[in-house]
Amino acid sequence: MTQEPEIIARKCGHVGRITLNRPKALNALTHGMCLAMIEALQAWAEDDAVQAIVVDGAGEKGFCAGGDILKLHDSGKAGNDDAWLFWRDEYRLNTLIHDYPKPYVALIDGIVMGGGVGVSVHGSHRVAGDRTMFAMPETGIGFHPDVGGAWFLPRLGGEIGTWMGLTGARLKAADCIAAGLATHYCPSAQTDALIAALECADLSGEDALEVLLEEFSGDPGDSDLALTRTLIDAAFAGDSVEPMIERMAAAGDAWSTKQLKILAGKSPTALKLTLAALRAGADLSFEGVMRQDLRLSAWCLTGQDFYEGVRAVIIDKDNAPVWSPATLAEVDDLAIAAAFAPLDDAHEMTFLD
Repeated sequence: MTQEPEIIARKCGHVGRITLNRPKALNALTHGMCLAMIEALQAWAEDDAVQAIVVDGAGEKGFCAGGDILKLHDSGKAGNDDAWLFWRDEYRLNTLIHDYPKPYVALIDGIVMGGGVGVSVHGSHRVAGDRTMFAMPETGIGFHPDVGGAWFLPRLGGEIGTWMGLTGARLKAADCIAAGLATHYCPSAQTDALIAALECADLSGEDALEVLLEEFSGDPGDSDLALTRTLIDAAFAGDSVEPMIERMAAAGDAWSTKQLKILAGKSPTALKLTLAALRAGADLSFEGVMRQDLRLSAWCLTGQDFYEGVRAVIIDKDNAPVWSPATLAEVDDLAIAAAFAPLDDAHEMTFLD
């Protein structure tokens, strides 16, 4: 039996088309998928016949639900370089997309999490559909919002990015538009027609792509962010997690109480690591954030919470992680600071080469 390719890359009309093709795994990224995307994007960057890139996910449930977390877990346990190699090339791909010289249109209909965010949000155009569910849920598995999370989250309005990064909040299409995570909306029923139009169109004109995307747009509905933005900004300001907890506890309203319950289930170490990463990332270049991501990801493999989070969420699926340390007060701030230290010469910055 012929195995289906994990990505389908082809030229259609004036566009380079990439379909993430692991629908049973919600198109979660593998190392091979990252390498194949890099190869296709590099070739099309030099191809004058390709005017734009269009990326979508196979199936109706997910654009891309993240990376192959279990493989990263197993690599860390084994003490080999497989996880580092994956992150190196995934972050190279994120950087390539961020710096891409041509329009990059990601059709983010369905679940968009973790690695799926990395292959969409850094592109020039992100088109949300009715099924869009966008999140960075890494603190729930003892990890940090990588793939450039420390770049784009601090650059959202107010403290929306801090709230998303710490709680793993899930945003629907209207929320993505309101936050600036999506640049356009297209009803899910019109996605196939939009793809066909993109493949047939001449996109060389200055506004041709914008005009075409607007033709398929519509009303994504109301965003909850209009109601909660003031609460988010008040609760998640500052450089320390504990005062955030205290403010929400003192507020006592239904929204604050819900956030406290969510945060109580996250890894205390991951919460502190994530907040430090977001605050540092606000002042870094994109490449600086990618370098930071590689350091923090490697550091997470040296502790306990990443393995416990993967056990609870992916392996045993009991959703009852036992974090160590168990409280924010017990997290060593010096250990968090050490996570940002450069890697050894063999592992530092090679994804930018």
